[in-house]
Amino acid sequence: MTVTITNQSLTRSELVRVARDGETVLISDGVLTYLAQRRSDIEVLVQSGEPVYGVSTGFGSLATTFVTPNDRRKLQQALVRSHAAGLGPVVETEVVRAMMVSRLSTLCSGVTGVRPATAQAYANLLNAHITPVVHEYGSLGCSGDLAPLAHVALVAMGEGEAFLRDGSRVSGAAALAQAGLEPIVLAEKEGLALLNGTDGMLGHLILAIEDGMQLLALADVSAALAIQALRGTDRTFIAELQALRPHPGQATSAANLLRLMANSPMVASHASDRTQVQDAYSLRCAPQVHGAARDTFAHATRVADIELASAIDNPSVLPDGRLSSNGNFHGAPVAYVLDFLAICVADVASMSERRTDRLLDVHRNYGLAPFLADQAGVDSGLMIAQYTQAGIVSEMKRLAAPASVDSIPSSAMQEDHVSMGWHAARKLRRSLDAFADVIAIELAAASRAMALRAPLVAAPATQCVADEVNRVTGGPGPDRWLAPELRAVGALVRGGELLALARAVVDVK
Repeated sequence: MTVTITNQSLTRSELVRVARDGETVLISDGVLTYLAQRRSDIEVLVQSGEPVYGVSTGFGSLATTFVTPNDRRKLQQALVRSHAAGLGPVVETEVVRAMMVSRLSTLCSGVTGVRPATAQAYANLLNAHITPVVHEYGSLGCSGDLAPLAHVALVAMGEGEAFLRDGSRVSGAAALAQAGLEPIVLAEKEGLALLNGTDGMLGHLILAIEDGMQLLALADVSAALAIQALRGTDRTFIAELQALRPHPGQATSAANLLRLMANSPMVASHASDRTQVQDAYSLRCAPQVHGAARDTFAHATRVADIELASAIDNPSVLPDGRLSSNGNFHGAPVAYVLDFLAICVADVASMSERRTDRLLDVHRNYGLAPFLADQAGVDSGLMIAQYTQAGIVSEMKRLAAPASVDSIPSSAMQEDHVSMGWHAARKLRRSLDAFADVIAIELAAASRAMALRAPLVAAPATQCVADEVNRVTGGPGPDRWLAPELRAVGALVRGGELLALARAVVDVK
């Protein structure tokens, strides 16, 4: 399939398809014609002799330094080289591709004033599966994700380093040569146009929304299974109760739990037991917590859509041809929601861990063996799996500390307030990966518990999930090496197989 960039804004799904699935990018003829027209405005400014930021001046605190006409193209090359100063671990390929296609979308808006060939060079890199080597550190989330975007631009210039489709790491020059591509020679303003955007943090956000919403849906599945294994009830999830507090996410999560627990022999087995007056909070309040996270993701989605439809550059070419300085590159809107998402997934994970602990505690698990062990005392069962889960949740809580409040001045105080949005994005990515393991451990415990409840079984939509989890872990039995079993469940969580099993039975939103 092909994603075509037109005068309409790119969608989140299109960005994900290019970033993760490697779909081809095509710039429409109409956009290429429009870019040529917009470039003419820059050429007028180049010929005017007036000092214009990004065209005939230095950058940042050097904005008052005039650059002579003979040095203006050299200025753009020097900008990219000096800003490609990233250090630390290498950023994931899908993140770099997401950043590249986001920047390409802005280049194609016309506000950056780049030539059609420069925009096409980015499409060529994506289509050739050339992924510039980008590093963890170098962006403060303001004036653009500078170092990450500079490392991309450096490869387009035939410099720096890149990964090829097969994963081999080569020089930028070698990567272009193998793909039959020519390095670009940047014209006036183009170096700045390639660096001055929130594309890195936005790419992270869009991928996080994609992953996070799938994990929240699976968190409902996991909770439904654990609630049944703990002899919980589904009566607290009825629509009449949820309507008393009509948050959309809460309603969605509660409806999921009702469907997932429908026709459960396990629930029916104790429906008349008056000794269980109320379930614990981690069972009864699941829709309220999971739903609040869903509403947070909905807000983040609105921010992402606005940002993806935006054209972020400084200075920007306005419709009347003026080149005007602005602060649209400040990452605060994206940084805030990146931090917010890290907070809510940490809280959902914390509730998941509490259900796991309850499943293992002989005083609270309603007749199950201590730690779900085969021969308690000789066997420890899933005791240390809960330790692992607790450690992961503790790390997620640390990652929930906001990055966006930690501004630090740069560029000789010219850039005296920054968003730290890139840092918020990186920690959210780690948090979501951890969240997948938290859900996997709850599923492993709840599935083993349901097997120990036999001949009683869970509702069809959750029993099929438990069966698959027990198949890959081996289910109840004497102690054995646990880490590979937990990794196997984690792989099913990340691959989407368990959510697909539940969705094959009922509609899980």
